[in-house]
Amino acid sequence: MIRLAVSVEGQTEEEFVKDVLANRLRPMEVEPFPVLLGSARSGGRGGGNVNAGRLVSDMVYLRRSFDAVTSLVDFYGFRGKGDRTVEALEKHLEQEIETHIPDARRVFPYIQKYEFEGLLFSDPAAFGAVGRAADRSIAELAAVRRQFETPEDINDDPEGAPGRRIARAVVGYRKRLHGPPVARRVGLATIRAECQRFHAWLTRLEKLAEPA
Repeated sequence: MIRLAVSVEGQTEEEFVKDVLANRLRPMEVEPFPVLLGSARSGGRGGGNVNAGRLVSDMVYLRRSFDAVTSLVDFYGFRGKGDRTVEALEKHLEQEIETHIPDARRVFPYIQKYEFEGLLFSDPAAFGAVGRAADRSIAELAAVRRQFETPEDINDDPEGAPGRRIARAVVGYRKRLHGPPVARRVGLATIRAECQRFHAWLTRLEKLAEPA
């Protein structure tokens, strides 16, 4: 069994790894362990405040105790990204990691474009069981989805980020409380079909137990 550390920025992503990713990866001999960003060094429960130095430090540290290390953090709000694309930022992180770990094949960062909640737009109907969500709320989310080629393209403008759009459409939506259950209702198969970056990352995780 491959022990996989997943550096996450918040408790929503932590629950997603535990409740959704683990069920997919465990039969493939990969056991994911979410670790809140910063907690590996401080022993605390802090999350967020994501920047390159902090993420690289965590991933390098975690490699000492795990067979493989990855991350699940948002491009939206990533500090110091400047004008880099999400792909360029991931490449920068990979290069930084390689300066600390000679063989970094099993240490690879993943940054969600643009935000975890973008994945939930893979099936807006899954919000039907959230709090006071009504048909109108679901229709609003579906209309947003139709504006973009994929859910991962829903942009990171301060007012256009996926989480902001959901909060406006669904009264009472709370990311930590509702995000993981909605993701379960959407289902990994649907998310993978709609979100190719996420699909490529998960495919790489599934292959960790295969012979090199």
